[in-house]
Amino acid sequence: MNMSWIDWTVVAVLCAGLLGVALWAMQLTRSVSDFLSANRCAGRYLLTLADGMAAFGVATLVANFEKFYEAGFGAFWWGMIMAPLASIAALSGWVAYRYRESRSLTMAEMFERRYSRKFRIFAGALCWISGIFNYGIFPMITADLLVNFFGFAATFELGGFVFSTRVCIMVLLLTVAVVLALTGGLITIMITDFIQSQILFISLLTVVAMLVLRFDWNTVSEGLLQSPPGRSRINPFDQKLLDSFNLFFFSVFSFKIFYNYLGWQGGQGYFSAARSPHEFRMARILGEWRTAVFYLIMLLPAIGAFVFLNHPQFAADAAAPLQILAGMEDAKMEARMAVPTFLVFLLPTGLMGLFAAALIFLAVSTDDTQLHSWGSIFVQDILMPLNGKPFTQRTHLMLLRISVISVAVFALLWSTFFPLRDYILMYMLATGTIYLGGSGAVIIGGLYWRRATTAGAWGAMITGASIGLVGVLAQAFWPSLTLFHAAMPEFPVNGVQIALMAYLASIFVFVSLSLLTCKEPYELERLLHRGKYAVEQDHAPEGVRAERHIPTWMRKLGINSDFSTGDRVIYFAQIAWTSFWLIAFICGTTAALTVGLSNPVWLGWWKFVVVLSICVGVLTIIWFLIGGIRDFRDLVRRLKSTERNTSDGGWVGENSKN
Repeated sequence: MNMSWIDWTVVAVLCAGLLGVALWAMQLTRSVSDFLSANRCAGRYLLTLADGMAAFGVATLVANFEKFYEAGFGAFWWGMIMAPLASIAALSGWVAYRYRESRSLTMAEMFERRYSRKFRIFAGALCWISGIFNYGIFPMITADLLVNFFGFAATFELGGFVFSTRVCIMVLLLTVAVVLALTGGLITIMITDFIQSQILFISLLTVVAMLVLRFDWNTVSEGLLQSPPGRSRINPFDQKLLDSFNLFFFSVFSFKIFYNYLGWQGGQGYFSAARSPHEFRMARILGEWRTAVFYLIMLLPAIGAFVFLNHPQFAADAAAPLQILAGMEDAKMEARMAVPTFLVFLLPTGLMGLFAAALIFLAVSTDDTQLHSWGSIFVQDILMPLNGKPFTQRTHLMLLRISVISVAVFALLWSTFFPLRDYILMYMLATGTIYLGGSGAVIIGGLYWRRATTAGAWGAMITGASIGLVGVLAQAFWPSLTLFHAAMPEFPVNGVQIALMAYLASIFVFVSLSLLTCKEPYELERLLHRGKYAVEQDHAPEGVRAERHIPTWMRKLGINSDFSTGDRVIYFAQIAWTSFWLIAFICGTTAALTVGLSNPVWLGWWKFVVVLSICVGVLTIIWFLIGGIRDFRDLVRRLKSTERNTSDGGWVGENSKN
């Protein structure tokens, strides 16, 4: 094994502490609304860190390691296209603000309010199916990583029986995740995810520090130059042979930022947990800052791995990890495990344990959130509407817990038997498209367009799901289609191309059918609780709002009277940060396409990026930790003092009070 007793002690102490916090937090859950959305009491920093941890699981970490290992700094460059777009979406409150105004506990609940109950059931079922298949590979990815990272044997014998180490790890981690999800619902998940996020931040920055101590920049430069022409890891304009993580890949993801904003429901509990629409908007703004820092930090271990495994200077030291990677089942698995395998040979005793704990926390935080989300959606958007009346609170909570367990069992079986044949990000994109293909048009149209109709929503969802499902099935069974496989060994359309086709077709169908069937404009004020439908606790008190004078130019930027002075500072800091990367991208792209930029120039720029990422990462940890602790204390205070509304369970009807 790769871990010493000191490393295992670090892991044990941190895990025991986390379970202790979870057991304490379960006392705060007293209602269905608590279980589903922490009774809408969460502050921005707590949301930012907890939601970020949940979305950033092991699958995402490994997927990004895989991407950066394959494309190097070039992947970061093209990813810069998305940064200003994501910031615009967050700063403007795009979708998020209006969704929180609807006070819906799930997205499909909003669909019922806007379209119909039958459509809620259909969309909820589609979302659930897409979600559980998308999530279904996560335990497998985690287990593969941990087996490799810890140096476990593939099997072990106990009591005369031979067990798969991989399956046992999946069972253990899923069991812990189920316990966390069942004890206190989103409240327990949010609090534990917040703590885990700090461990992750610290461990990743520790890895970066080790890389800086191990490799000088000249060595890094020489190692990156080992890439063949057309697959440069330095020059993003010399990647014509890189067919997956290229400009087209990032262009489609840039479109997804707006089209699928808040569309994926893997962490849907966090979407309704903010204590106000404005607080949710600020959480999304801070989330873009958090994502940018994570993105920078994730890049560096992948760069270090490539240099270590390919630079002649490290040939002797790299022999052992290269031999391990050569024994992987295929080239994609080799690329997937390159960075984790490299880290095993980099990290010293103690730090190995810290990073191992972070990996376990990543797995558990993603699992419990995903189990909570897909389990909740099945009950909220399929069972309850089909039942035709709201459940009693006791029955409701019991069904939610049974549903969570069922999703865990499915994920275990799917991870055990499904063969992953594509890049992780491609698989996630393809399975997600079954729901996201049409839901983007339905969500945006429902929240912003008065002429959006139920017929348009049905048409968009069916179109997107059909294209996404055909793509997923074709990819999965392509090797079995002997005639086609003989002509083309690889399925000719990847997940990105399938997604784009689904998006464009769904938009066309949604707009066309809505225009054909709209008889009168819809009253959006009712859905968004505005005007005479306003909910007082969702905004700052009138007296406070009146004292905050907002200049006209600020109002045009989307700043309203809910913004405090500190909120405005954060708002403009995010604009400045995003503008810096946008200007750098525009200037660099223009120079590269006109006069050309040499490898030494690119290397100079990437050195600056590395230094900046470390400095900003340290400051962000301190800033978010202070804000997160403040929000944690406020959450506990609110949950202990707030009177519960027993009718706030996601039922949409004449007597609904939520």
